Amino acid sequence: MSFNGIVVSAGIAFGKALTITTHMPPLDFKLLSSAQIKQQQQQLTHAIELLIKHLQHCQHHLCPECENFQLIDADIMLLEDEELQQQLHQHIAQFNVSAAVAIDRIFNQQAAELAALDDPYLANRSGDILCLAKRLISAIHGHLKWDLSTLTEDTILLADDLTPAEFAILPLKHITGIVLESGGLTSHTAILARAAGIPALLNYPFSKLSVKIKDGEQLVLDGMTGDLHIAPSVTILAQLKQQQTQELQRRQALTAYKDLPSSTQDGHSITLLANVGNLSEISHVTDVGAKGIGLFRTEFLLMNAKALPDEQQQYKLYCDALQSLNGEVLSIRTFDIGADKEIPYLEQSHEDNPALGIRGIRYSLSHPDTFITQVKAVLRAANHGPIRLMFPMVNQIEELEHGMVFIEQAKAQLIEQEKGFGEVSLGIVVETPAAVFNLPSMLPLLDFVSIGTNDLTQYTLAADRTNPNLAKQFPVLSPAVIQLMSMTISHCKQAGVKVSLCGELGSDPRALGLLVGLGLDEISINPSNLLDVKAALVKGRYQDFIIHAQQVASLTRIEEIHAAIQQC
Repeated sequence: MSFNGIVVSAGIAFGKALTITTHMPPLDFKLLSSAQIKQQQQQLTHAIELLIKHLQHCQHHLCPECENFQLIDADIMLLEDEELQQQLHQHIAQFNVSAAVAIDRIFNQQAAELAALDDPYLANRSGDILCLAKRLISAIHGHLKWDLSTLTEDTILLADDLTPAEFAILPLKHITGIVLESGGLTSHTAILARAAGIPALLNYPFSKLSVKIKDGEQLVLDGMTGDLHIAPSVTILAQLKQQQTQELQRRQALTAYKDLPSSTQDGHSITLLANVGNLSEISHVTDVGAKGIGLFRTEFLLMNAKALPDEQQQYKLYCDALQSLNGEVLSIRTFDIGADKEIPYLEQSHEDNPALGIRGIRYSLSHPDTFITQVKAVLRAANHGPIRLMFPMVNQIEELEHGMVFIEQAKAQLIEQEKGFGEVSLGIVVETPAAVFNLPSMLPLLDFVSIGTNDLTQYTLAADRTNPNLAKQFPVLSPAVIQLMSMTISHCKQAGVKVSLCGELGSDPRALGLLVGLGLDEISINPSNLLDVKAALVKGRYQDFIIHAQQVASLTRIEEIHAAIQQC
């Protein structure tokens, strides 16, 4: 018997079922007497202090730079918010309700407000708020954590949801898979499961199934199809074990490509770089043979921080990144703030259509202090290794020139402050049709160009890339986007400027032939996909890729392009 969930982390996992439930008795909505109000407020204060201490204890096992630590920090920051605490105390007194009822109401109100926002990151944070509310109510009743230290065998964990703190203390060597009833594709738990390489399903209603899953029951989580097999038959078990073995063998075989030159069989070389969002990812890119970083999404450093990192903090982080790369290049994209990347503690005005508003280079140019602080940190780090600096969402030469003025101001300030700095290569991310058409005027000022296919597709096709309903109708590989990529590459070749691609398209091995055949010099790839892409490169011939690219570029229908890519 099997049911289906949403795959957020691929793979096949075998293990015994273990269901984790939060200790939440039904809420008691009876009105309290005046004498009970103070007691409930004291109980609330004690529970908050208890939960904060528990979260801080969880952090002791983690390094401050890792994502888990920062996610737990976000929960602690919310619990420490004096305005929230005051709101909870006032609700208890005003409505004569228990601390648990006040928590349930206030946190649900906050979660609903976040869920209504257009910004996907903040909207997904609503789930974390509700999860934290459950833990705080559990603390009210004296239940805070589960003891999984006694686990000795492979286990598939089933839970309503997991907070970052709870994930951080899981005995991962015994957790082979995770099944959650709630959560979103970009929830923190999904992010952490992918990072840990643990197969995971979300939105799987195991508690509502007619057939209940018993603790200790044999499960198989198929993170390829989204199925969770409960007490599988001998035949299904054998099939899935064979599939798992084949996948492991395939991935193991890919390691043979790690140290090979990134060249086709007929000797054409392509530099393969990595896309990263934090130091933890950077420290592992050499494990897959990446020749540096093609995209460091620096705004990810802001999303779970309590405040904007200052110059010294950023400088240290960029230096640490360089040290991990052992002399390979580090391509830093300046903060790409705005649209689906709003930062809670920054002052950002509400926009009815943020994707077409103050984002990328527009935000940086309108916030010179933030921009110059980052540029100064980058310039100082460039004294210790090769750094490329690129501006996101540049559409016209005036924006590029304005950004370059700020670079000169940053250098002047560093000279005045007697701080050493190095030179950086300068580039832009081409993400709109306007950038493509205006590129010839900007190329004399640039050292390199990187094509951001995610946004280039969005702005070319007028299709929100975060809307799952549009994914099939408007995939990245459409005729218009291919033509714009070809134009970008052609402009760069004529000007003698290196051209790269850093969008998600570069991580698809099936698109490798098209991208190489169009003439890219570099491709920046998600580290988990890099060896797959490299294998496709090493096995192919450049002349074949050129012919393939010409054929694909001549097609006028999306389904024709899709079929051609599949056959390459």
